[in-house]
Amino acid sequence: MYQGNEITNMPEDVVGFVYLITNTTNGRMYIGKKLARFKRSRPPLKGRKNKRRYKVDSDWQDYYGSSDDLTIDVNKLGKDKFTREILFYCKSKAELSYVEAREQFARKVLETNDYYNGHIRVRVHGKGILKS
Repeated sequence: MYQGNEITNMPEDVVGFVYLITNTTNGRMYIGKKLARFKRSRPPLKGRKNKRRYKVDSDWQDYYGSSDDLTIDVNKLGKDKFTREILFYCKSKAELSYVEAREQFARKVLETNDYYNGHIRVRVHGKGILKS
């Protein structure tokens, strides 16, 4: 879901998104990020040295976060007991990492048991964030 609408296709100019997963039975939440597409590579063609790179859609439609506690609850309760919502679309990896960390810090996910998040890992370079 994004702004109340169900999403089936990812916009082309989007690198990834920051999402919120909510357990509807107890209200516990998880904030995370997900890439829309992964880069893959094939071996070079005969006589060439460089690999052939291409993009493939990620598993974002079936993804339920990387938290072990969340995964246990999803498997125990069932996917129908969780809502998944896209909070922000991001146009670069730097923006994606920054927005995820900003949301996690703003919501104080490590200071309460209301969130499944167990840690915040972020490395962001300002070049990808600043709008020219």
